[in-house]
Amino acid sequence: MHGGSFVSEPNSLLLQQSDNYTIQPIDTPLNKRKILNDPVYGFITIPSELLFDLVEHPYFQRLRRIRQLGMADLVYPGALHTRFHHALGAMHLMGQALKSLQEKGHLIWEPECEAAQIAILLHDIGHGPFSHVLENTLLSGVPHEQLSLLFMKDMNRAMNGRLDMAIQMFQGTYPRHFFHQLVSSQLDMDRMDYLNRDCFYTGVAEGTIGANRIIKMLDIHKDELVVEEKGLLSIENFLNARRLMYWQVYLHKTSLCAEAMLTQIIRRARDLSEAGADLYASSDLGFFLRNRSALDDFKKDADLLQTFARLDDYDIWSALKAWARYPDPVLSTLCQGLLNRHLFKIQFLDSPPSSELLEVLHRQLAAQGVPQDLISYFLVEGQTTNSAYVTGEDQIKVKMKNNTIVDIVEASELPTIQALSKIVRKYYVCWAKTVSLPA
Repeated sequence: MHGGSFVSEPNSLLLQQSDNYTIQPIDTPLNKRKILNDPVYGFITIPSELLFDLVEHPYFQRLRRIRQLGMADLVYPGALHTRFHHALGAMHLMGQALKSLQEKGHLIWEPECEAAQIAILLHDIGHGPFSHVLENTLLSGVPHEQLSLLFMKDMNRAMNGRLDMAIQMFQGTYPRHFFHQLVSSQLDMDRMDYLNRDCFYTGVAEGTIGANRIIKMLDIHKDELVVEEKGLLSIENFLNARRLMYWQVYLHKTSLCAEAMLTQIIRRARDLSEAGADLYASSDLGFFLRNRSALDDFKKDADLLQTFARLDDYDIWSALKAWARYPDPVLSTLCQGLLNRHLFKIQFLDSPPSSELLEVLHRQLAAQGVPQDLISYFLVEGQTTNSAYVTGEDQIKVKMKNNTIVDIVEASELPTIQALSKIVRKYYVCWAKTVSLPA
């Protein structure tokens, strides 16, 4: 496991969920009660046999081979952590949050604790290679959350329904809504961990949040997650840190350029494959290059999910290295540029790029010998949005000292919170400033 080998912890009595959610004490085997050393939180525990079995499952182990931040290591060399790290960290924070809520007198059964930790552990299991970067390129607009659900249901069938409650929490159909909010909301354990972890590995100190403090301030009101008023400053810091991390890390201009190049590489490889070219690729990557798969295809074809489950970052990297020597000048040029960090240039704009700007860039690329029908591989338009807090549904609610419940925008006296709730949209255009296509 990451951070060192597992160490067995003394055997202890745990509670396990049965088919009808009654509570039955069981002895957890010594070899399935594990502690691991996490660089962000220190020693954390895999608290039950079922959670251990899920961590050991091939679907989850695949996350070791999928980076959390896609191409961000081209900007921050330390950003090499994986979805595996993140999922374990989120599971740990979920355990801490549930323990804090129990200490405040809220009745949460052990089967519910286990189910909530399962739901957050598996919430990202549907990510494909390079996480979000290729989500709409290798597949036809299939959200990773939907694939996570399909993976969870497949695992549940093999485990005779032991994930039923976790799946309900993940989908938001479990009667006690705060469990879903802990898994997926504007103040969930997913965001708590990725902000902590991403700022740790990138070294961007501005992203640091007081996760322990926030967790201690969580409470429940009418089955909804709320924050005690005395935790207001910590939440404000959390939202501000999220906004900063988006501009400095997640939407960094160099990362956007690298992602644009990778997207164009897959696009070109797919165009060539569909035209009959014999490109080097693993059998699983080759399948998705030749076939366009939508969500309905995954629901109808169980084998398709297994094919996707064998894909990870290494399929892409090995293909890029081979394609860098492929005779097609577009594919080889793009791959060489990405492998050697000769990236596109980028210009941010307040509005969509004008036809005049695009015409100038078209002429520049044409002057370098790029044929008109190939320019689109070297000129990419896009837009990004950043909103630290979205008002409306799924609000962060604050429990005031007089026991009234208000939205954080209303509770906060700082004008920055109102500013953080506004969506900032930036447009950009990426292009190859120097292109030398081999004949």
